[in-house]
Amino acid sequence: MKKVILITGGQRSGKSLAAERMALNLSPTPVYMATAHAWDDEFKHRIARHQERRGPCWTNIEEEKTLSKHLLYNKVVVVDCITLWCTNFFYDASNDTSSTLPDVDRTLEELKAEFDKLTAQEATFIFVTNEIGSGGVSNNALQRRFTDLQGWMNQYVAARADEVYLMVSGIAVKIK
Repeated sequence: MKKVILITGGQRSGKSLAAERMALNLSPTPVYMATAHAWDDEFKHRIARHQERRGPCWTNIEEEKTLSKHLLYNKVVVVDCITLWCTNFFYDASNDTSSTLPDVDRTLEELKAEFDKLTAQEATFIFVTNEIGSGGVSNNALQRRFTDLQGWMNQYVAARADEVYLMVSGIAVKIK
């Protein structure tokens, strides 16, 4: 059965662990699709800890941008996370030398199209994301653009999700 679930919240609120538990309740052999780019050694260590925690029942896929190229028919898939996935698109857009700031509208359309292609598959998707716009407004134009992109993508996914949960201090609060 096709289903989209979104788990959102602040940093270290328990989002990933909640998504993993939910996936294991739905399937003995879920898929973990990691969107992170390992920028440094600390982040590589963080990824290794996550993989160890999940254990051997998981199929791990590392995919920074083109999530839809993976065939996931009848699988339960945790996509962790939308924030890092957006970062990969935004980083590529910010390296476009034709502009000083990345084109947020174009980047958002690329993300939406890829999301739609991925979730057209007959599978259960559990997306993890961050609420980075809950704090103050940055004085950095690039950071403001990314926060806008992230917020708009979260809204897009939430509107299409069958269920949405907000994680607060390790507690899942169902909001949709």
